[in-house]
Amino acid sequence: MEGRLSRHWDKGRRFLGVRYPLISGAMTWISDSRLVRTVGEAGALGVLAAGNMPVESLEAEVRALKAASPAVPFGVNLITIAPNYQAHLKKAVEMGVPFIVFAGSFPKKGEVEAAKGSGAKVMCFASTESIASRMIDYGTDALILEGSEAGGHIGHVSTIVLIQEVLFRFDQVPVFVAGGVATGRMIAHLLLMGAAGVQMGTIFAMSAECRAHPAFKERFRRARSREAMGTPEYDSSLPVVSVRAIKNRGTEDFGKLQLDLLGKIKSGEISRIEAQFQVEKYWVGALRRAVEDGDVDRGSLMAGQCVGLIDEIRPVRDIVEGLVREAEETLARLGQA
Repeated sequence: MEGRLSRHWDKGRRFLGVRYPLISGAMTWISDSRLVRTVGEAGALGVLAAGNMPVESLEAEVRALKAASPAVPFGVNLITIAPNYQAHLKKAVEMGVPFIVFAGSFPKKGEVEAAKGSGAKVMCFASTESIASRMIDYGTDALILEGSEAGGHIGHVSTIVLIQEVLFRFDQVPVFVAGGVATGRMIAHLLLMGAAGVQMGTIFAMSAECRAHPAFKERFRRARSREAMGTPEYDSSLPVVSVRAIKNRGTEDFGKLQLDLLGKIKSGEISRIEAQFQVEKYWVGALRRAVEDGDVDRGSLMAGQCVGLIDEIRPVRDIVEGLVREAEETLARLGQA
């Protein structure tokens, strides 16, 4: 296994310090220390989702990862728009986290420098060509190119376009591709196009070790790709980051919430900033209800469009080894040495 892959993903392996340059994308309420550790032990890179957890909880999770598998690298995903963001960054720096992944919005140059100053390797998302250029200027060590096919908070540009805008134009740092990736065959083709590796989320949410409620996983298992829909922005007076999730009554509730908030903004009852806070509060609570309580009717079922390609729940190690095997077989069919 992985004979033909070695040449094509050596850059990503060396950068991540793992056997397979596959990243388990951070998912709030899902990517805890257990899942991250399991992904790492399977040879890939697990990323802990800080979300907006209390700083004490973040510290405990990082300590658990360091104690369980000291030699296995891992990352921590920091949400730049989370209320606890600055405290999270400070704690990650203090604890010497191996990889710091900035997400949500985009970090300031000083924040990137602070992370790098702690010895961490920094990874930033690139949802447009201009953002990729800015993050490189800020000093990021790698880019994660994530298209709108991804689950959770998404940008507006598809993976196939970002590949041409970013992957084909920037070679200063390793570029990992995310958004809609769920098969070893796709991984092989992305490596041939120059990707250092890939990031996947939905497929790991469907792992046996994932803490999500059985009803949450079962809804994912039955979902079709077209059911994972991005939420619209109704009016520019309430800018919201689109969220991709499996459509349910919770999606409809969010639409009603937006309309209600727009009315309150127009009447002067609340400010735009307060309205945006209410939007994020809704998603955090709705996602928790789905993941922890199994409320698949009104909870948020954040999933990428590749959810339609995943129809079984498997152990993390089986997922990783299956992806690698299929990627290797694909390169063999294509006649790649």
